[in-house]
This record gives sequence, structure tokens and C-alpha cells, in this order.
Amino acid sequence: MVRAGSFTAIWIGMAAALGGVAMPEYVRADDIASGTGATYVPDAPPGMRLRVSEAMVQSMAPDAEASVQRVSSEETNAGPVVVELFTSQGCSSCPPADALFEEIAERPDVIALALHVDYWDYLGWKDPFGKPEFTARQKAYALAAGERTVYTPQMIVEGREALVGPQRTDLLAAITREAEEAQPVKLTIEGQGGRYEVSLSPVDGASEPAVVQVVRYQPQATVDILRGENAGRTVTYSNIVTSWRAVADWDGKTPTTLSIELEGEAPAVLIVQAARQGHSLPLPGPILAAGRLD
Repeated sequence: MVRAGSFTAIWIGMAAALGGVAMPEYVRADDIASGTGATYVPDAPPGMRLRVSEAMVQSMAPDAEASVQRVSSEETNAGPVVVELFTSQGCSSCPPADALFEEIAERPDVIALALHVDYWDYLGWKDPFGKPEFTARQKAYALAAGERTVYTPQMIVEGREALVGPQRTDLLAAITREAEEAQPVKLTIEGQGGRYEVSLSPVDGASEPAVVQVVRYQPQATVDILRGENAGRTVTYSNIVTSWRAVADWDGKTPTTLSIELEGEAPAVLIVQAARQGHSLPLPGPILAAGRLD
């Protein structure tokens, strides 16, 4: 069953603060960029090394660019592997991961989404793509995994595997593992020109509550960074997320089709993600299905 217009207060917000001490991990990324070895340190902002605090709960407001209605259908199929990159223009460790991400963003079997966080802005360069809701989403993933600290760069594969400062071989292996996993939800997307019918159905009776989300992104941008830790660098960014909105809750049991309308020319993808039990709010679970709204 889908409840259209019932927007779940999760993932782009959190219900509890994370505490404790966690130091940055040192990760060697020998082949992450251009064939030349590079060693860098995934890092966390000072306030988060000691305590991730003031994690505010924020409702996922309706997307002003998307409307959704319930209709009926049971046609289904599966989708590609979703890779989320948490990055920042103010993070000196991030450019090699941005380069690796640019490479996988071209793969048709991968939906690559770059979420720019805002917690490095204090270093003197405000990332124009950074949003506090993307920081909150990363914190929610940390809470779901029982972690006390968030780092950049970090990649989350299918909402399930977290890779901090990943090497190319580790990322490709994670994508391969997730591609081989059986999809618990069959998905069909039909339509064009901003009007789509999205059909959802559980596989083999499997059921798990989920949230249906629409993500819009900018395919590419090249930025001259003038200040901060990356001052003087020119970096190309791919698939920069501009909005991430829930459009419906789904019970994970009832074969259902949503009619979705989008405005504007920005590319969009649809993600069906499990909602796992949290302390007071659901937390992000595995991604159950995904597809492009071409």
C-alpha cells in the first residue's frame, strides 16, 4: 500500500545525537586517481570527531517539482546499483574520490549520486552545492550503522556498504557484490517528458516498509576553488544532487503503481529504500530498487 503525500521524517534528519570519541582513519588509495598512487586521510570536522551533536529532526517536505497519484498495475523489473558519494569542495581528501566517482558515474549499471555536505564550509570556502540535509542524511547512515563519526570522502553502496576513502578496487568489488544480490522489489518505469508510471511489487512475498524518493541532479560542473584547503585547484564534479525528496510511503507488500510528474529539465532518478526501526524515527536501510526517470 502506498500513502501518497505522507512524507516520512527520516534520513534527511535524525532523531538523536551521536556521542563518543572517534579519530579519523588512515586509508591508502593507491589507484584512486590517474594511475599514480596517493595517500590521503578521510577526515571529520573537529566538532564531529568528539561528538556528533544537535542532530535535528527535519521532515522530508513534498517536492515542489513532483506530484504523485496512486493507480493500479503489477508490471515490474529491477534496476542498477546506487552509489552515494558524500563529499565537499572544502575537504582536502575529497578530490581523488571525486575523480573516481566521475569514472563510475558513466556506467549504465550504476546510479551515481554526489551529495555535498556543509560541515567543511568553516575552513574558508563555502561549497555552493553543499546542503545541511545531505549532512543529515550522512549522519542518519552513521546512526543506522552504530557509528559515532562521519567522514569525507565516503561512499554508500546500495544503502548497505559504507566505504570511507575507498580505493578503486574496493569500490568496484562492492558494486559487483551488490549487483549480484537478488532484488527484493521489482520495478518498472514507463513514460517520458516529465510524466511517468512507476510500478512496484515485492519478489517472492518479501516485504519491508519503504520510502519512494525522487532525486534530481546536475550532471556535471567544473569549479575553480579559490580558498580553503583546496585553494587553487580546479575540480570537476559529476551527478551533483540538487534535491532528494520522498514522494510516498510503501508498505512493501501491495503491488502498486505511482503516477509521477516532474517539472524542469534536470535529470531524475527514483529510489525505493527500506525504512528500518530507529530509536524514535526510522533510519535508512538497504536500497530495494532504483531506476532512471529519463
